[in-house]
Parts: sequence; C-alpha cells; structure tokens
Amino acid sequence: MDFPELEYPKIELETDDLKVILTLKKDYSKIKDLEERKKEFITDIKEFIEEFTTNPEFEELMDYY
Repeated sequence: MDFPELEYPKIELETDDLKVILTLKKDYSKIKDLEERKKEFITDIKEFIEEFTTNPEFEELMDYY
C-alpha cells in the first residue's frame, strides 16, 4: 500500500545576512491559544539552534564560511 508523502508547510525567512527555509513538521495549530502557540514555536526554534550549534556540521560550516 502506497502512502502519499506528507507535505509540510514551509516558511522562508530572509535578512541581510541569512536566508532560512523552515519546514514545520509539528502541527502548532493544535495549540489553540495563540500566545502559547508562539511560545511553543520559539522554544522549538531555540532548541533547534542549540542542537545545531553542538553538532559537528556546525563546526564544519563555520570552518568553511
């Protein structure tokens, strides 16, 4: 039985220094309170950054660029 691949929402963010495409795998809409939804998203972003910066790929990226 074949299952269609899930499509996750994508958000493109750009500043003068960075361009990031976020793919949201978590359904934040399940959190009904908007302020709580924002807090949850911010917490997840912070955790992602923390995890990324402790990863060897981060060191490689910084060494290269």
